Amino acid sequence: MVTLKGEHIYLRALEPEDLDFVYAIENDTSLWHLSDTQTPYSRFLIKQYLENAQQDIFEAKQLRLAICNLENKTIGLIDVFDFDIKNKRAGIGILIQNENNRNKGYGKEALQLLTNYCFSTLHLHQVYANISESNLASLKLFEANGFKKIGLKKDWSFDGDQFANEYILQRIND
Repeated sequence: MVTLKGEHIYLRALEPEDLDFVYAIENDTSLWHLSDTQTPYSRFLIKQYLENAQQDIFEAKQLRLAICNLENKTIGLIDVFDFDIKNKRAGIGILIQNENNRNKGYGKEALQLLTNYCFSTLHLHQVYANISESNLASLKLFEANGFKKIGLKKDWSFDGDQFANEYILQRIND
């Protein structure tokens, strides 16, 4: 039995009440480099997104879940993207919004829960992540969860001043 509840956090579907949280994350320019975002999102667009967030992963090819602590406070988001049922793979991305909630094991637990869900429930063969070479915290998080670096994409992202390399990490279900 797969559970999306851990010892310190749980994962849940997005709700209309998450509008302010998602709006804050999507419009925080300091986070844009993580998702290649280049423009702000309106409340209207995010509200529409939340209204359609219940779309089945097999149709939408993605799934975004809220990461909540046991006090029911939303602290981050975790995504399955590029869901490819034919090849049994998908990408994973994670963000813990407030720096005060980082380095407490919440991200590790959320990644473990979602990876287990991908393998046990979605029956994926592999999951992967794309992480900037300079994002040492995320590299450490994914590697601690069994992901292996399988390649380095040179000059992959441009921030307006310079290019940055990006690792691709992969975990295969054994």
